Amino acid sequence: MQHAWLLLFAVGLILYAVWGRYFMRSPLDNIPGPPRQYWWTGNLNQIFARYAWDFHKMLAERYGPVSKFYGLFGARELYVFDPKAMYHVMVKDQHIFEVTPAFVATNKVLFGDGLLSTLGEHHRKQGKMLNPVFSISHVRDMVPAFLEATKCLRDSIAAQVEHGPREINMLEWLNRTALELVGQSGLGCSFDCLKEGHANPYSTAVKNLLPTIFKVSVARKFLPFLISVCSPSFRRFVVNFFLWKALKEICGIVDVMDETSMKVFEEKKRALSNGDDAVLHQVGEGKDIISILLRVNMDASAEDRLPDSELVAQMSTLVFAATHTTAGALCRTLLTLAHHQDAQNRLCEEIQQAMAELGGLDYDALANLPYLNAVCRETLRLYPPVTMVARTALDDIVLPFSRPVKGDDGTYMREVLVPKNTNVIVSILNSNRDPGIWGDDALEWKPERWLSPLPQSVVDAGIPLSPVMTYFSSRMTFIGGGRACIGFMFSELEMKIVLCILIQTFKFTPTEEIDWTMQVSSPNVKGSEDAKWQLPLRVESR
Repeated sequence: MQHAWLLLFAVGLILYAVWGRYFMRSPLDNIPGPPRQYWWTGNLNQIFARYAWDFHKMLAERYGPVSKFYGLFGARELYVFDPKAMYHVMVKDQHIFEVTPAFVATNKVLFGDGLLSTLGEHHRKQGKMLNPVFSISHVRDMVPAFLEATKCLRDSIAAQVEHGPREINMLEWLNRTALELVGQSGLGCSFDCLKEGHANPYSTAVKNLLPTIFKVSVARKFLPFLISVCSPSFRRFVVNFFLWKALKEICGIVDVMDETSMKVFEEKKRALSNGDDAVLHQVGEGKDIISILLRVNMDASAEDRLPDSELVAQMSTLVFAATHTTAGALCRTLLTLAHHQDAQNRLCEEIQQAMAELGGLDYDALANLPYLNAVCRETLRLYPPVTMVARTALDDIVLPFSRPVKGDDGTYMREVLVPKNTNVIVSILNSNRDPGIWGDDALEWKPERWLSPLPQSVVDAGIPLSPVMTYFSSRMTFIGGGRACIGFMFSELEMKIVLCILIQTFKFTPTEEIDWTMQVSSPNVKGSEDAKWQLPLRVESR
């Protein structure tokens, strides 16, 4: 009888919460926005749909830089790309606007206590340890390894087009290359020889993780609750009990990644304990990110030192974050160049001229190729690999706007009170495409815009970037604040080297119309019933 009363009490609390979300007034009620699609998931299925481009475009065009949408059970949530609002969310008030519980819980389950799954002081402590590891001096040391691996990619593609042009799935090759580059320079080990027909279980697991996560996007909202009340062993029991294929696939992928990370980590520790000679015989010769991190961690004070479990978590986090985003950005760049043959030829001429003059390309030479830089910047502006990020308000806070927002009642607002526990979606995509900032040609791919001073409207917008990233020219692609992309220089270098090697060797032309997923951009043939992501391009030797 007592259990029955407890159950009724719990159900009553849930119903009260749902009733409150639906019928109680909110300070956000006057913010314009679309009607809810469903009573219990609101607009979440539209916001997080695999191909949600039209919905996000509609939000920007119809409702402007600040709008409201509905979350679970009628919760009011914000969608912003207003520069001042973004500055407050990402930088000035970042201690109030934290990453969402669902984001933290998902990364905690997948990778452990890594940089993507920690909060507050814990996150700052990890960032303090990791930031020096991604310094320019360390990134410079990665150039030889990047060049060597990319030349293996070039040779494998050259073998396929030796007897004439051929359609090749470039996503497959770029995913494998991105993983091998982060494997060698990040973990100090090789996962892929980049030969046709080669398959590695770890490579397969990393490649399949993101599309599998997409299958449980809305269900992730309930993950924080499950983590708070269930032990890891019980969560695994639940996964095994329910016949949800996607969950079982995720568990299998996580197991492979965790086992591999642990194996590599133990090998690194043994090599460091055996002295410099053992380290020099490893892939990366001790200059990889994890070897450097281990040494930095060993030299740190007891207060700052990270436990082994968190170091292992950084490994899986690094591999996942670096592989999908960089491969997606490279795919976008190749496809865009395939559609703009004049730009592809101009880039090829710049690279070939630099090679003829210098005999090779080091870090400084890559940084001084203006058209290559312009192509990378413009592609990342117009097609950011991660199109949005989410934050949750930890307390009531006033959010100001740079431009007045017309409310549903006709009045204009220059700020709004954001209640505690409100989720805020920051649209990187619409910030990078805002005509009020970038001009009337904001939706056009124009690398030339980066070869002359940017419009004053870009400077005046004050788009929030971390100080070290301001040189990368006023884009939200790598976001800002304490959760800015720590490996942006790593990713930039990887993109430039792969493009230099491929564009000077091959000509790329499109063969199919391509659709791109929304949250973390990945390509597939439009209308294809094949669930496998792919980017077929016609490739021929120059």
